[in-house]
Amino acid sequence: MKTSLPVRQLGTTDMNITRVGVGAWAIGGDEWGRQNDDDSVAAMNHAIELGVNWIDTAPIYGRGHSEEIVGRFLQGKSADQRPYVFTKCGLVWEKKKGGEVRRVLSAESIRRECDTSLRRLKIDRIDLYQFHWPDESGVPVEASWRVMEQLEQEGKVRAIGVSNFDTSLLRKIDSLKHVQSLQPPFSLVRRDVAATEIPWCNANRTGVIAYSPMQAGLLTDTFSLEKVRSMGEDDWRKSAVYFQTPHVEKNIALRDALKPISTRHNTTVAAVALAWVLAWPGMTGAIVGARSAAQVDGWIDAAKLTLNGADLDEIAAAIERTGAGTGPRRPPSPKREGAAEAPAEAR
Repeated sequence: MKTSLPVRQLGTTDMNITRVGVGAWAIGGDEWGRQNDDDSVAAMNHAIELGVNWIDTAPIYGRGHSEEIVGRFLQGKSADQRPYVFTKCGLVWEKKKGGEVRRVLSAESIRRECDTSLRRLKIDRIDLYQFHWPDESGVPVEASWRVMEQLEQEGKVRAIGVSNFDTSLLRKIDSLKHVQSLQPPFSLVRRDVAATEIPWCNANRTGVIAYSPMQAGLLTDTFSLEKVRSMGEDDWRKSAVYFQTPHVEKNIALRDALKPISTRHNTTVAAVALAWVLAWPGMTGAIVGARSAAQVDGWIDAAKLTLNGADLDEIAAAIERTGAGTGPRRPPSPKREGAAEAPAEAR
């Protein structure tokens, strides 16, 4: 699809993606509580209308439900209207509700998951297929990666990448077949990958698409302690460390420190938090959840927002002052070094 938003090349692929993409974890329901599927479809439609050109999902999100809703959204869209679709493999769950989830990257499992995802999404090819987590079943990562390469050769997937891999695993498989993307957790609160993984990717032409860049809603304009207390028992955030005392108070203080910056740029706190993530050299894009069209409006400005040096200094000082999170506090420069924005063009 064509877009008027700035785009960046994903790894060495022929895909140029917008700086923000729609994350489809929450629309699967499950860990996020019950969701309205019509609202989810409306959110994706709104994001695409505004120029976002990719959606990231996974089978584990709602035990297949997220992929099904993305598939519903894609129906009736022509090739030039359809965004890039990214999904994953490697998390296998028991059929019973609340059943165990295992990290499995055997050849049989990868192929089965790929075929099942294609059926749910109702597409012929996955644009980016990713390992969701490293294998814990004893399969050598090199053997798993060869299967991904075969899927690419067979035309079932367009490009291959990984999520939640450290640099030791990235080096192992990149020597066999180039890793086109890494999807790590990265936000103002969770900054550790900026020390090692992101620089490695930048040096090796591996794209980086950050997940949870707003720390599951913490770094948005309306988040509050009251919201934590009112979360349903089926909301995973209820017991997550970043939402517990004393971390949540520090994180909210950091969020509040972004308000003067958002006012100067005439935008939202969420957009500033996203722009900080995208300011790091090597960053390609950020995955942002949306369960309604209104939520999209809260972060879409980040697609074009660039923070200046003074903004980044102010944020670094706020991180130090509040003691929120861990990891490097400031990117080395306000823009990605050594690479210009790619032209805003289509698949």
